[in-house]
Amino acid sequence: ELEGEFASRGGASVVNNHRRIYDKSSKLVLSPLTKTFDLGGESAETKRRYGDSEFGKGCLLARRLIEVGVTFVEVRLNGWDTHQDVFDGVKGLAEKADPAVAALIADLKERGLLDTTLVVWTGEFGRTPKVNPRTGRDHWPRNFNALIAGGGIKGGQVIGETAKDGMGILKDPVPVADLFCSICKSLEVDSSKENMSPIGRPLKIVDGGKPVAQLFG
Repeated sequence: ELEGEFASRGGASVVNNHRRIYDKSSKLVLSPLTKTFDLGGESAETKRRYGDSEFGKGCLLARRLIEVGVTFVEVRLNGWDTHQDVFDGVKGLAEKADPAVAALIADLKERGLLDTTLVVWTGEFGRTPKVNPRTGRDHWPRNFNALIAGGGIKGGQVIGETAKDGMGILKDPVPVADLFCSICKSLEVDSSKENMSPIGRPLKIVDGGKPVAQLFG
């Protein structure tokens, strides 16, 4: 009898969980906000500025999602792992990335959204200063760059300088932890906060570092 009672309770729990999932799915699918994903209402000029590429369309969609209140949007452009044919590869990538990112930042500013939106454009490391025998550039973690705009960031400046040969950093280095702390400051997140995992493991939002003062000067 006890086993039957527990089974009954367990079955009811499963049914209720399924109902909650279906209810959430229905609200998502039937929401009028799904029209946000339809780029058909955008002008031809706007589409031209972002570029006729998947990345360009992704950046345009990002702006539309931000307008309706989505708090985090990621747009990816793969293909930067240029171990060979780096010159043709980067040329094609830049033709997609440059107009789309510029249009996104300009569009957010025109619509009064840039001050409350942080735009970060970066990869996870740089590329070797020297070209390899396959006309490519390999992994180079010693220095790389990142673009950051909006969200209270002071624009129009370059922080840090690499040597002429690209092998190292001459002045004003920005460690990765400092970049992450700067992102947290812009988003009003306490980067020093430490969360605890379900198994009791402490997890820091950022391991050390401090915000880059020049970004907020």
